[in-house]
Amino acid sequence: MQGGPLHKKYKIYLDHVGVAHVPEDYEERLTEIFPKVFKHLRLFALDPYDLALSKLERNVQRDRDDVMHLARTVPFDLEVLKDRYQKELRWQLGNPEREDLTLRLWIEAIQEERGK
Repeated sequence: MQGGPLHKKYKIYLDHVGVAHVPEDYEERLTEIFPKVFKHLRLFALDPYDLALSKLERNVQRDRDDVMHLARTVPFDLEVLKDRYQKELRWQLGNPEREDLTLRLWIEAIQEERGK
């Protein structure tokens, strides 16, 4: 954590993330960031679609903003997003009907922004 021993000694810290559901085969799509920069550390990033879908259940404003930013910069193929949700994530969720609605609202917001 910030201010902890790791941060004081090396000027880095890690934020704890609670349990987040990610699409089933996310490991196959991880991308190494900063390869060969660190001697004893390897960092990986989620694929943009997997990252967006990992935010689906929490769905706070920061998550919605992140998804909209990803949709603009990637830009998302909305069929890939929907397909990955249906095949790899939906079955894991505690309230899939609510998340169906959330995803539908996200997609409508993305489409509305693209229509401008």
